[in-house]
Amino acid sequence: MKVSGFTFLRNGQKLGYPFVESIRSVLPIVDEFVIALGPCEDDTEKMLRSIGDPKIRIINTTWNEKIRHDYSIKGFVYGQQKSIALFNCTGDWAFYLEGDELVHEDDLPKIRASMERHLENPRVEALIFDYIHFYGNKNTYAWSPRWYRTAPRVLRNTIPAWAPKGLFFVVLSGNKGGRYPRAAHADGRIFHYGYVRTEDQMNLKKKAIAPYWADCSSTIDYTAVDPSTLRRFTGTHPKAILGWLPPAEGLFQANPQHQLTRRERKHRVMMKFEKWFGWELSKKHYTLVK
Repeated sequence: MKVSGFTFLRNGQKLGYPFVESIRSVLPIVDEFVIALGPCEDDTEKMLRSIGDPKIRIINTTWNEKIRHDYSIKGFVYGQQKSIALFNCTGDWAFYLEGDELVHEDDLPKIRASMERHLENPRVEALIFDYIHFYGNKNTYAWSPRWYRTAPRVLRNTIPAWAPKGLFFVVLSGNKGGRYPRAAHADGRIFHYGYVRTEDQMNLKKKAIAPYWADCSSTIDYTAVDPSTLRRFTGTHPKAILGWLPPAEGLFQANPQHQLTRRERKHRVMMKFEKWFGWELSKKHYTLVK
């Protein structure tokens, strides 16, 4: 069994992504790691090459700066870049990580075992991971239907699939459309650190993605959040991220004067239904194989 890792990047250093740590976290279980690298104005490529691992393969790409940008096709350029990296993977499985996502070393043997277990089962087209979305600091994570709790990150690389809008994978089912992949559990977690970078870095990122994503004009204020969605993290972080994480004490504190948005009120209602009926109402871009 051969496993490819892949991602896409542009100005990862400038925008505060722990992309080196992300790649290092998964290198032990992949046979190659493919990076679609867009034009950068920082030392992202230098930092990638400094990892010094022969598994890493960098593909320099061009971004389409002229494509229409509206809600219906938001993220399409990201989907192009993600798909370029995917199309250059040569493994039986392709393991995708965003530049701010890491895998815990304790989960690596279980993830590898899951790939081996499902390799000969064509009904399983992807493997899903449980997500931990850290928010504000390393001791706090966000938990509500707004934050997807599971997502496919390993895709079978012998099927016609791509990433149309950067958010998810679609398996082509014919000449007229596609569907979400059929998935089983990977028995692993994805540690997402996007909202641990500084607010300045996050606002710089929002400005950078505005040409490729709709409605990114608002300014990030981490304290403007529903406090009922914040939970204390009591586990351990991946070793690869420890040197990157800013020091922090206790649970991140939301602004006590924060007025809930309409979306936050909706998610509070959804969380009540989850508690009452045992439902799980976050978005799922896959179909679970029973």
